[in-house]
Amino acid sequence: RDSVESAQQSEQNIKTTQEMEAKYGSEIKQASIDKLDKENKIKSLEIGHSRNIIWLLIILAAIIALLGVVYYRNISNKKKLLEAEKAIQQQQIADLEKEKQLMATQAMLQGQEDERTRMAKDLHDGLGGILSGVKYSLSNMKDNMIITAENGDRFERTMGMLDQSITELRRVAHNMMPESLMKLGLDTALQDICHGINQSGKLNLKYQSFDLDDASIPKNTASVIYRIIQELLNNMLKHAGANEALLQLVRDGNALSITVEDNGKGFDKEILQSNTGIGFSNLQNRVTYLQGTLDIQTAPGKGTSVNIEIPDVTI
Repeated sequence: RDSVESAQQSEQNIKTTQEMEAKYGSEIKQASIDKLDKENKIKSLEIGHSRNIIWLLIILAAIIALLGVVYYRNISNKKKLLEAEKAIQQQQIADLEKEKQLMATQAMLQGQEDERTRMAKDLHDGLGGILSGVKYSLSNMKDNMIITAENGDRFERTMGMLDQSITELRRVAHNMMPESLMKLGLDTALQDICHGINQSGKLNLKYQSFDLDDASIPKNTASVIYRIIQELLNNMLKHAGANEALLQLVRDGNALSITVEDNGKGFDKEILQSNTGIGFSNLQNRVTYLQGTLDIQTAPGKGTSVNIEIPDVTI
């Protein structure tokens, strides 16, 4: 009996022990599970915190980048604004310089025209009158004098030279200030100058004009245009060695196109870049004064073509 009870007690102890071990093991496992859960929650919190930090850094970086773009654009806009202001200032300076040059050119051309008018009047009325008086006096003297045949021939030659001098004087005075330009207009004055060149036999010059309408061209503008064409024709006669030429004026509204062409020997255009001659300088100044453009097409042995475009001849 004691053995049975002892065995039963041992089994009971073993069972109790096993139950205790099972309970303890379960508690350990639960503690481990709780610990793992806690660690997972901590890791989750750390991960969430890290993500928040990353997003915050991304947002900060985006804000910084945006501020950088705005700053760059602001600097770029300021730079463009400064460049635009500088360009405007430079254009204003250029316009002032151009206006100053135009005023100086206007004053120079007006001074030239005034001097031409004065000299033409002095030559025609002053010296021309004196020579005509001398001719009249000599003619009267001849009628009241007895002279030999030899002296008579000399007298006639002298009178002929005097007539030539008076004619040349009138021609010079007319070129300086043609009456036809002042009284009859640009078209008639140009016809006269072309007729004179053709009469001289130096050149066969053809003149054409289309819709010129002299009445709407101020006298000052007409005078400048006449001087431009006169300079071109004089240069042609002196240097071109041509026998055929064309002068053409075409009016389109207020704009005027002037073309002067010849079949002469031409020249190298590079000469114009270094040419400091008064004639070409005056030609450029007059075209500039009319706010026009000058284009010269030429080459050695190819003749010369000059085209001038004036945007408005009514001002």
